[in-house]
Amino acid sequence: MKIVVVGSYGAGLTMRVPKAPAAGETLSGGVFDSGAGGKGSNQAIGAARLGAEVSLLTAVGDDEFGRAAHELWRREGVGAEHVVTAKAPTMVGFILVEPSGENRIAIAPGALDELDAAAVEAFRAEIASADVLVVSMEIPEEAVLAALRVGRESGTPTLLNPAPARPLPEESWSLIDVLTPNQTEAPVLLGLAEDHGLGDEELARALQERTGGVVVITRGGEGALVARSSGTSPVPARPARAVVDTTGAGDSFTAAFAVALAEGQPVERAVEFAAAAGAHTVSIAGVVPALPTRAQLNALIGNAS
Repeated sequence: MKIVVVGSYGAGLTMRVPKAPAAGETLSGGVFDSGAGGKGSNQAIGAARLGAEVSLLTAVGDDEFGRAAHELWRREGVGAEHVVTAKAPTMVGFILVEPSGENRIAIAPGALDELDAAAVEAFRAEIASADVLVVSMEIPEEAVLAALRVGRESGTPTLLNPAPARPLPEESWSLIDVLTPNQTEAPVLLGLAEDHGLGDEELARALQERTGGVVVITRGGEGALVARSSGTSPVPARPARAVVDTTGAGDSFTAAFAVALAEGQPVERAVEFAAAAGAHTVSIAGVVPALPTRAQLNALIGNAS
């Protein structure tokens, strides 16, 4: 089973704070930590820990963060031969985490702005050899579209994790086999205003009509909603033993979902598997340390069954 990922890498600089500061407010009492991040890298590592052969396309700078990234991928068994070394610095994300586990993130893209269609074209053979292509959107639109197009041309199923969300260009919709927005991202993809008034089922149907494929709207503690041309169906949430940090939950879900699809599992079962991965991840601080191995996930699923 092979997963290829086109997405981001960045250094995550995290501050755990008593509360989120208001405008102009300075807070003391925070606890600082730094680590690897970026949706593409997180998803690639998550899939590798679950047993997939993984190849990653992203861009990093010729700097300490970029060198640390290559060492991380080597340790985790993620193929990084096609990763671009850019002129700009490696992406950095600044993350504030509140005691509830909620987070606020600001990003300086840096090297990721240099990831272009030519880099994706050089990755074509990897995409063609994969069971599932995963694309996320912390990279330039040019690279997102190029990856989806190469996936379609190669006959590789495409999974778009539309985060951070932005309205999708019309040409992209027909290139997406599986779309996995959360409740906040779904209306943004459709270009709707904040007061759009649509429920999750209506949003799911609207997105499914655009892609013609499968749409999975993740809804946190409410589980997920799966939409196909034949209709929509809910998938219940898997309760977490504790909510410590929600930062990597979406990436953990995406990685596990892609692995389950690559293994040929039905969509609803793949969503259940992915939900278990997300529940594991939110119970542990940090992102990479919280991504489950296959043994950890099997134990969690077995204990809950």
